Amino acid sequence: MEDNKSLASAHKPIKVADGIPMLIICAVIVVALYVLGLTGLFSSNTMRYLLKIFLYITLGEMWNLLSGFTGMTSLGQQAFIGMAGYTVAVFTSTYKMSFWLGILVGAVIAIVMALILSFILFRMRGMYFAIATWVVAEAICTWFKSWKYVNMGGGMSISAKPYPKTPEIYLMALTLCVVSMIVVYVLLRTKTGLGLTAMRDDADAASAVGVNIFKSKLLVYVIAALFTALAGAVFFINKGTIYPDSGFDISWTVSMVFIVILGGVGTVSGPILGAIVYVILSEFLAKFPGWSNIILGAIAILVILFLPDGIMGTLQKKLHFEVFSQKRFSEHKKGKKIKDAANAA
Repeated sequence: MEDNKSLASAHKPIKVADGIPMLIICAVIVVALYVLGLTGLFSSNTMRYLLKIFLYITLGEMWNLLSGFTGMTSLGQQAFIGMAGYTVAVFTSTYKMSFWLGILVGAVIAIVMALILSFILFRMRGMYFAIATWVVAEAICTWFKSWKYVNMGGGMSISAKPYPKTPEIYLMALTLCVVSMIVVYVLLRTKTGLGLTAMRDDADAASAVGVNIFKSKLLVYVIAALFTALAGAVFFINKGTIYPDSGFDISWTVSMVFIVILGGVGTVSGPILGAIVYVILSEFLAKFPGWSNIILGAIAILVILFLPDGIMGTLQKKLHFEVFSQKRFSEHKKGKKIKDAANAA
Protein backbone atom coordinates (compact mmCIF):
# COMPACT_ATOMS: atom_id res chain seq x y z
CA MET A 1 0.00 0.00 0.00
CA GLU A 2 2.79 2.39 0.91
CA ASP A 3 4.57 1.54 -2.33
CA ASN A 4 1.42 2.42 -4.26
CA LYS A 5 1.19 5.72 -2.45
CA SER A 6 4.85 6.46 -3.18
CA LEU A 7 4.33 5.58 -6.84
CA ALA A 8 1.27 7.80 -7.07
CA SER A 9 3.18 10.61 -5.38
CA ALA A 10 6.09 10.24 -7.80
CA HIS A 11 3.72 10.61 -10.76
CA LYS A 12 1.84 13.55 -9.29
CA PRO A 13 1.99 16.55 -11.65
CA ILE A 14 4.62 19.14 -10.74
CA LYS A 15 3.41 22.70 -10.39
CA VAL A 16 5.91 25.21 -11.72
CA ALA A 17 6.15 28.60 -10.01
CA ASP A 18 7.27 30.32 -13.16
CA GLY A 19 6.04 32.53 -15.96
CA ILE A 20 4.55 36.03 -15.82
CA PRO A 21 3.21 35.93 -12.23
CA MET A 22 6.59 34.88 -10.80
CA LEU A 23 8.35 37.39 -13.06
CA ILE A 24 6.15 40.17 -11.69
CA ILE A 25 6.82 39.11 -8.08
CA CYS A 26 10.58 39.02 -8.69
CA ALA A 27 10.49 42.40 -10.46
CA VAL A 28 8.61 43.97 -7.53
CA ILE A 29 11.12 42.56 -5.02
CA VAL A 30 14.12 43.73 -7.05
CA VAL A 31 12.66 47.22 -7.61
CA ALA A 32 11.88 47.48 -3.89
CA LEU A 33 15.46 46.54 -3.02
CA TYR A 34 16.79 49.17 -5.43
CA VAL A 35 14.43 51.88 -4.19
CA LEU A 36 15.11 51.17 -0.52
CA GLY A 37 18.84 51.25 -1.24
CA LEU A 38 18.74 54.46 -3.27
CA THR A 39 16.49 56.35 -0.86
CA GLY A 40 18.56 55.45 2.18
CA LEU A 41 15.70 53.78 4.02
CA PHE A 42 17.99 50.85 4.81
CA SER A 43 20.46 51.40 7.61
CA SER A 44 24.17 50.90 6.88
CA ASN A 45 24.12 47.71 8.94
CA THR A 46 21.17 46.33 6.98
CA MET A 47 22.90 47.16 3.71
CA ARG A 48 26.02 45.43 4.93
CA TYR A 49 24.05 42.25 5.60
CA LEU A 50 22.17 42.43 2.31
CA LEU A 51 25.19 43.10 0.11
CA LYS A 52 26.91 40.06 1.62
CA ILE A 53 23.80 37.99 0.89
CA PHE A 54 23.74 39.24 -2.71
CA LEU A 55 27.41 38.39 -3.23
CA TYR A 56 27.03 34.92 -1.70
CA ILE A 57 23.95 34.26 -3.84
CA THR A 58 26.09 35.07 -6.89
CA LEU A 59 28.88 32.76 -5.72
CA GLY A 60 26.40 30.01 -4.84
CA GLU A 61 24.61 30.23 -8.19
CA MET A 62 27.90 29.99 -10.07
CA TRP A 63 29.17 27.00 -8.10
CA ASN A 64 25.77 25.35 -8.50
CA LEU A 65 25.93 25.97 -12.24
CA LEU A 66 29.31 24.25 -12.33
CA SER A 67 28.63 21.30 -10.05
CA GLY A 68 24.88 20.98 -9.68
CA PHE A 69 23.94 21.41 -13.31
CA THR A 70 27.08 20.51 -15.28
CA GLY A 71 28.80 17.99 -13.00
CA MET A 72 32.09 19.91 -12.67
CA THR A 73 32.84 20.03 -8.94
CA SER A 74 35.45 22.75 -8.50
CA LEU A 75 37.34 23.38 -5.27
CA GLY A 76 39.38 26.23 -6.71
CA GLN A 77 36.96 29.06 -7.50
CA GLN A 78 38.85 31.19 -4.97
CA ALA A 79 41.55 31.59 -7.62
CA PHE A 80 39.24 33.94 -9.55
CA ILE A 81 38.14 35.75 -6.38
CA GLY A 82 41.69 36.49 -5.26
CA MET A 83 42.88 37.45 -8.72
CA ALA A 84 40.03 39.94 -9.19
CA GLY A 85 40.51 41.40 -5.73
CA TYR A 86 44.22 41.92 -6.28
CA THR A 87 43.60 43.46 -9.70
CA VAL A 88 41.37 46.11 -8.14
CA ALA A 89 43.98 46.70 -5.40
CA VAL A 90 46.81 47.11 -7.93
CA PHE A 91 44.84 49.49 -10.15
CA THR A 92 43.68 51.67 -7.28
CA SER A 93 46.76 51.60 -5.01
CA THR A 94 49.69 51.20 -7.38
CA TYR A 95 48.41 53.06 -10.45
CA LYS A 96 45.81 55.34 -8.78
CA MET A 97 43.20 54.42 -11.35
CA SER A 98 39.44 53.95 -11.07
CA PHE A 99 38.18 50.89 -9.25
CA TRP A 100 35.75 50.39 -12.15
CA LEU A 101 38.72 49.85 -14.44
CA GLY A 102 40.16 47.41 -11.91
CA ILE A 103 36.89 45.45 -11.86
CA LEU A 104 36.80 45.35 -15.67
CA VAL A 105 40.40 44.18 -16.01
CA GLY A 106 39.88 41.64 -13.21
CA ALA A 107 36.92 40.21 -15.12
CA VAL A 108 38.99 39.95 -18.31
CA ILE A 109 41.84 38.25 -16.45
CA ALA A 110 39.37 35.74 -14.98
CA ILE A 111 38.06 34.89 -18.45
CA VAL A 112 41.59 34.45 -19.84
CA MET A 113 42.54 32.30 -16.83
CA ALA A 114 39.49 30.12 -17.33
CA LEU A 115 40.27 29.67 -21.03
CA ILE A 116 43.88 28.69 -20.33
CA LEU A 117 43.06 26.38 -17.41
CA SER A 118 40.29 24.65 -19.34
CA PHE A 119 42.75 22.96 -21.70
CA ILE A 120 44.45 21.35 -18.69
CA LEU A 121 41.61 20.78 -16.25
CA PHE A 122 39.08 19.42 -18.73
CA ARG A 123 41.30 16.39 -19.29
CA MET A 124 40.26 15.27 -15.80
CA ARG A 125 36.97 14.18 -14.30
CA GLY A 126 35.39 13.75 -10.90
CA MET A 127 37.67 14.01 -7.89
CA TYR A 128 40.72 14.51 -10.11
CA PHE A 129 39.17 17.65 -11.59
CA ALA A 130 38.18 18.88 -8.12
CA ILE A 131 41.65 18.32 -6.65
CA ALA A 132 43.34 19.90 -9.68
CA THR A 133 41.29 23.10 -9.34
CA TRP A 134 42.22 23.33 -5.66
CA VAL A 135 45.93 22.77 -6.43
CA VAL A 136 45.84 25.58 -9.02
CA ALA A 137 44.32 27.98 -6.48
CA GLU A 138 46.90 27.03 -3.84
CA ALA A 139 49.74 27.47 -6.34
CA ILE A 140 48.53 30.98 -7.21
CA CYS A 141 48.24 31.82 -3.51
CA THR A 142 51.83 30.66 -2.89
CA TRP A 143 53.01 32.73 -5.86
CA PHE A 144 51.33 35.88 -4.53
CA LYS A 145 52.89 35.37 -1.10
CA SER A 146 56.34 35.65 -2.63
CA TRP A 147 55.59 38.25 -5.35
CA LYS A 148 57.07 41.65 -4.46
CA TYR A 149 54.84 43.40 -7.02
CA VAL A 150 51.80 42.75 -4.79
CA ASN A 151 53.67 43.28 -1.50
CA MET A 152 54.05 39.53 -0.95
CA GLY A 153 52.15 38.37 2.14
CA GLY A 154 51.79 41.93 3.43
CA GLY A 155 48.60 42.46 1.52
CA MET A 156 47.32 45.52 -0.32
CA SER A 157 44.70 48.19 0.25
CA ILE A 158 41.94 49.28 -2.08
CA SER A 159 42.68 52.99 -2.44
CA ALA A 160 39.91 54.20 -4.73
CA LYS A 161 39.34 57.96 -4.83
CA PRO A 162 36.55 58.77 -4.27
CA TYR A 163 35.92 55.57 -2.37
CA PRO A 164 32.46 54.08 -2.99
CA LYS A 165 30.14 54.33 -0.02
CA THR A 166 28.11 51.45 1.38
CA PRO A 167 24.95 52.31 -0.64
CA GLU A 168 26.98 52.27 -3.88
CA ILE A 169 28.56 48.91 -3.04
CA TYR A 170 25.11 47.62 -2.07
CA LEU A 171 23.77 48.56 -5.51
CA MET A 172 26.77 46.96 -7.22
CA ALA A 173 26.21 43.71 -5.30
CA LEU A 174 22.46 43.72 -5.98
CA THR A 175 22.95 44.34 -9.70
CA LEU A 176 25.55 41.57 -9.93
CA CYS A 177 23.23 39.17 -8.09
CA VAL A 178 20.27 39.91 -10.36
CA VAL A 179 22.31 39.64 -13.56
CA SER A 180 23.96 36.37 -12.46
CA MET A 181 20.59 34.78 -11.68
CA ILE A 182 19.13 35.89 -15.00
CA VAL A 183 22.13 34.46 -16.86
CA VAL A 184 21.85 31.09 -15.07
CA TYR A 185 18.08 30.91 -15.52
CA VAL A 186 18.17 31.81 -19.22
CA LEU A 187 21.14 29.52 -19.95
CA LEU A 188 19.52 26.50 -18.34
CA ARG A 189 16.31 26.97 -20.32
CA THR A 190 18.10 27.02 -23.67
CA LYS A 191 19.10 24.04 -25.78
CA THR A 192 22.60 24.39 -24.37
CA GLY A 193 21.21 24.09 -20.85
CA LEU A 194 19.43 20.89 -21.79
CA GLY A 195 22.73 19.53 -23.02
CA LEU A 196 24.39 20.48 -19.71
CA THR A 197 21.98 18.47 -17.60
CA ALA A 198 22.25 15.51 -19.98
CA MET A 199 26.04 15.76 -19.76
CA ARG A 200 25.86 15.83 -15.96
CA ASP A 201 23.73 12.68 -15.87
CA ASP A 202 25.91 10.73 -18.31
CA ALA A 203 28.69 12.57 -20.12
CA ASP A 204 29.66 9.60 -22.29
CA ALA A 205 26.10 8.97 -23.42
CA ALA A 206 25.52 12.68 -24.08
CA SER A 207 28.72 12.87 -26.12
CA ALA A 208 27.78 9.75 -28.08
CA VAL A 209 24.56 11.37 -29.28
CA GLY A 210 26.14 14.66 -30.29
CA VAL A 211 26.51 16.94 -27.27
CA ASN A 212 29.76 18.91 -27.52
CA ILE A 213 31.21 18.20 -24.06
CA PHE A 214 34.24 20.49 -24.28
CA LYS A 215 32.28 23.44 -25.66
CA SER A 216 29.56 23.08 -23.02
CA LYS A 217 32.06 22.79 -20.17
CA LEU A 218 34.05 25.75 -21.46
CA LEU A 219 30.98 27.97 -21.66
CA VAL A 220 29.93 27.18 -18.10
CA TYR A 221 33.46 27.42 -16.70
CA VAL A 222 34.01 30.86 -18.26
CA ILE A 223 30.64 32.18 -17.07
CA ALA A 224 31.29 30.89 -13.54
CA ALA A 225 34.80 32.38 -13.53
CA LEU A 226 33.52 35.77 -14.72
CA PHE A 227 30.77 36.20 -12.14
CA THR A 228 32.85 34.68 -9.34
CA ALA A 229 35.60 37.20 -10.09
CA LEU A 230 33.14 40.10 -10.18
CA ALA A 231 31.70 39.04 -6.82
CA GLY A 232 35.22 38.81 -5.41
CA ALA A 233 36.10 42.29 -6.67
CA VAL A 234 33.00 43.84 -5.09
CA PHE A 235 33.60 41.94 -1.86
CA PHE A 236 37.13 43.30 -1.45
CA ILE A 237 36.07 46.82 -2.41
CA ASN A 238 33.65 46.55 0.49
CA LYS A 239 36.35 45.13 2.75
CA GLY A 240 39.08 47.60 1.72
CA THR A 241 42.10 45.27 1.99
CA ILE A 242 43.22 41.96 0.53
CA TYR A 243 45.84 39.39 1.54
CA PRO A 244 46.85 36.16 -0.22
CA ASP A 245 45.32 34.11 2.60
CA SER A 246 42.02 36.00 2.39
CA GLY A 247 41.82 36.25 -1.39
CA PHE A 248 42.76 32.65 -2.19
CA ASP A 249 41.39 30.96 0.93
CA ILE A 250 39.69 27.58 0.46
CA SER A 251 36.97 28.88 2.79
CA TRP A 252 35.45 30.66 -0.21
CA THR A 253 34.69 27.36 -1.87
CA VAL A 254 33.62 25.83 1.43
CA SER A 255 31.08 28.65 1.75
CA MET A 256 29.78 28.04 -1.77
CA VAL A 257 29.45 24.31 -1.17
CA PHE A 258 27.63 24.89 2.13
CA ILE A 259 25.22 27.36 0.52
CA VAL A 260 24.37 25.01 -2.35
CA ILE A 261 24.06 21.89 -0.18
CA LEU A 262 21.87 23.71 2.31
CA GLY A 263 19.61 25.29 -0.30
CA GLY A 264 19.53 22.41 -2.75
CA VAL A 265 21.96 21.19 -5.39
CA GLY A 266 20.60 21.55 -8.90
CA THR A 267 17.94 24.13 -8.02
CA VAL A 268 18.01 27.76 -9.14
CA SER A 269 16.26 28.99 -5.99
CA GLY A 270 18.31 26.87 -3.56
CA PRO A 271 21.40 29.14 -3.40
CA ILE A 272 19.16 32.10 -2.53
CA LEU A 273 17.88 30.41 0.60
CA GLY A 274 21.30 28.91 1.31
CA ALA A 275 23.03 32.30 1.11
CA ILE A 276 20.52 33.97 3.42
CA VAL A 277 20.90 31.24 6.04
CA TYR A 278 24.70 31.17 5.64
CA VAL A 279 25.15 34.92 6.17
CA ILE A 280 22.85 34.95 9.21
CA LEU A 281 24.65 31.94 10.71
CA SER A 282 28.10 33.41 9.95
CA GLU A 283 27.25 36.69 11.65
CA PHE A 284 25.86 34.89 14.68
CA LEU A 285 28.70 32.36 14.91
CA ALA A 286 31.31 35.13 14.68
CA LYS A 287 30.74 35.46 18.42
CA PHE A 288 32.17 31.95 18.84
CA PRO A 289 35.62 31.95 17.21
CA GLY A 290 37.02 28.49 16.74
CA TRP A 291 33.59 26.89 16.85
CA SER A 292 31.99 28.49 13.82
CA ASN A 293 33.43 26.11 11.22
CA ILE A 294 32.67 23.10 13.43
CA ILE A 295 29.04 24.15 13.81
CA LEU A 296 28.66 24.91 10.10
CA GLY A 297 30.21 21.54 9.28
CA ALA A 298 27.82 19.77 11.65
CA ILE A 299 24.85 21.53 10.04
CA ALA A 300 26.06 20.50 6.58
CA ILE A 301 26.37 16.86 7.69
CA LEU A 302 22.86 16.91 9.17
CA VAL A 303 21.45 18.38 5.95
CA ILE A 304 23.21 15.73 3.85
CA LEU A 305 21.89 12.94 6.11
CA PHE A 306 18.30 14.08 6.56
CA LEU A 307 17.71 16.49 3.65
CA PRO A 308 19.95 15.16 0.85
CA ASP A 309 18.19 17.40 -1.70
CA GLY A 310 18.68 20.49 0.46
CA ILE A 311 15.92 22.54 2.02
CA MET A 312 14.46 23.89 -1.22
CA GLY A 313 15.01 20.66 -3.12
CA THR A 314 13.24 18.65 -0.41
CA LEU A 315 10.31 21.07 -0.28
CA GLN A 316 9.93 20.92 -4.03
CA LYS A 317 9.91 17.12 -4.01
CA LYS A 318 7.52 16.82 -1.08
CA LEU A 319 5.09 19.49 -2.29
CA HIS A 320 5.54 18.76 -6.02
CA PHE A 321 6.43 22.24 -7.21
CA GLU A 322 9.40 23.96 -8.82
CA VAL A 323 10.51 27.55 -8.35
CA PHE A 324 12.24 28.86 -11.46
CA SER A 325 12.07 25.58 -13.35
CA GLN A 326 15.60 25.19 -14.68
CA LYS A 327 14.74 23.17 -17.73
CA ARG A 328 11.89 22.86 -20.12
CA PHE A 329 11.90 19.08 -19.81
CA SER A 330 12.12 18.71 -16.02
CA GLU A 331 9.83 15.65 -15.89
CA HIS A 332 11.62 13.68 -18.60
CA LYS A 333 13.64 10.67 -17.67
CA LYS A 334 17.38 10.52 -18.27
CA GLY A 335 17.12 8.64 -21.55
CA LYS A 336 14.56 11.04 -22.95
CA LYS A 337 16.63 13.98 -21.74
CA ILE A 338 19.73 12.76 -23.52
CA LYS A 339 17.79 12.13 -26.73
CA ASP A 340 16.37 15.67 -26.64
CA ALA A 341 19.84 17.06 -25.95
CA ALA A 342 21.09 15.25 -29.05
CA ASN A 343 18.33 16.81 -31.11
CA ALA A 344 19.18 20.20 -29.65
CA ALA A 345 22.84 19.72 -30.53
